[in-house]
Amino acid sequence: MQPDHLPDSILIVDFGSQVTQLIARRVREAGVYSEIAPFSQAEEAFERMRPKGIILSGSPASVCDEGSPRAPQVLFDSGLPILGICYGQQVMTTQLGGEVKPGHETGEGGEFGRAFLTVTEPCVLFEGLWNVGERHQVWMSHGDKVTQFAEGFRIVATSDGAPFALIADDERRYYGTQFHPEVFHTPDGAKLLANFARHVCGLSGDWTMAEYRATKIAEIREQVGDAKVICGLSGGVDSSVAAILIHEAIGEQLTCVFVDHGLLRLGEREQVETMFRDHYNIPLVVVDAEERFMAGLAGETDPEKKRKFIGGEFINVFEEEANKIGGADFLAQGTLYPDVIESVSFTGGPSVTIKSHHNVGGLPERMNMKLVEPLRELFKDEVRDLGRELGLPDMFVGRHPFPGPGLAIRIPGEVTKERCDILRKADAIYLEEIRNAGLYDAIWQAFAVLLPVKTVGVMGDGRTYDSVCALRAVTSTDGMTADVYPFDGAFIGRVATRIVNEVRGINRVVYDYTSKPPGTIEWE
Repeated sequence: MQPDHLPDSILIVDFGSQVTQLIARRVREAGVYSEIAPFSQAEEAFERMRPKGIILSGSPASVCDEGSPRAPQVLFDSGLPILGICYGQQVMTTQLGGEVKPGHETGEGGEFGRAFLTVTEPCVLFEGLWNVGERHQVWMSHGDKVTQFAEGFRIVATSDGAPFALIADDERRYYGTQFHPEVFHTPDGAKLLANFARHVCGLSGDWTMAEYRATKIAEIREQVGDAKVICGLSGGVDSSVAAILIHEAIGEQLTCVFVDHGLLRLGEREQVETMFRDHYNIPLVVVDAEERFMAGLAGETDPEKKRKFIGGEFINVFEEEANKIGGADFLAQGTLYPDVIESVSFTGGPSVTIKSHHNVGGLPERMNMKLVEPLRELFKDEVRDLGRELGLPDMFVGRHPFPGPGLAIRIPGEVTKERCDILRKADAIYLEEIRNAGLYDAIWQAFAVLLPVKTVGVMGDGRTYDSVCALRAVTSTDGMTADVYPFDGAFIGRVATRIVNEVRGINRVVYDYTSKPPGTIEWE
């Protein structure tokens, strides 16, 4: 069912590209709501969303291979505008009667990295942006290429390696780019996508957080009625924004539960109690569950099993607390859109899921509770915008993300209270130094990791044999891709000296230089 507050949207069909989420980000930045659906679920999403336009993503697949992904025919039968990007251009060309060949068959190979295209004809996508005869930088990443466009198309831009760099069928409002407009390396790409959303699809670009707030409040009231809601707080931005939004909608029907599982950052419990009880006057139950979580994690080293135990135990605690307050019909969670995207592979199955998320996938059948997930459609930076819209202070809204499983996934190997205490102190020193250097807001996420490795060291005149601490800091816009933050050597040296001197149990500090991809931001 199409939500009442999202009547105007664009459906993005995912064929497995690593940067499909960037398409959604760019469209939303243009003030237009968008959703991603794997190609295998695109027809269902089309019926549910009733979008005003369609974008077909790139893919690691070859359209020339037997069994490679295709777009549902209903999309082409809809009469809606369609923009095909890279593989999306190729699959659209193939399905409409054109021709695509592998690069090795054309004798020209593929085209990867920075390229320059020349605008050869006017096009609605270029309005206010590009003129005929101009050359512009774009980003290419393709092996196959269109060799004959389908009937009705014309070439409007070319590059040295792609004579069909951008094609257009103005009558049907079909457009295809061989390059990737969604990535940063195509400087004008976001404007091209905005032109598609606004000038081709006719959307007004008025999707804002103020509108989202008002309509979500109405939606929550309609969903919940006069029932009770229990909300799990982690201390992070997501669950806090979800709780404050729900409280604005239903007031005292909401009870927040904060589980102190012993996997929190230093001072986290006190901060949550102060904000929710003193500042917002929201009913709050604090559960001291450290012993039960540590007992369940004892001896466990597999990261997926740790995550799943923590998620399952959270549900158990919520169920117990719901019963104590006289029963609750709904459980509220701060699930975000990247959680949903990463938990479903583009083929619609679980085979290439990156990792499980503790708050995605519903509730056990034994629980007679339904989910309220008011942030499920938002990226992280949009949640921060919503938090500001709700009046949360910048210091809180701007906090770095913190994972639901907490420190458990920053301690590879077995999790114990002693190791959590060591990591808490190291992490607090690291973040304190980042704040002192004025770098906190320039970094998306920074944290320490306690490795299951011991090394020899010398402290004073004695030999030590203690743990290694790894430091991680990345920049990002939505957590889906990330670059390493380039600290200078003096900063890393200062942090390392403090940690080794002040935290008993650590005698060596290293810095993680891995971007995402190929790594993930967290270590587990």
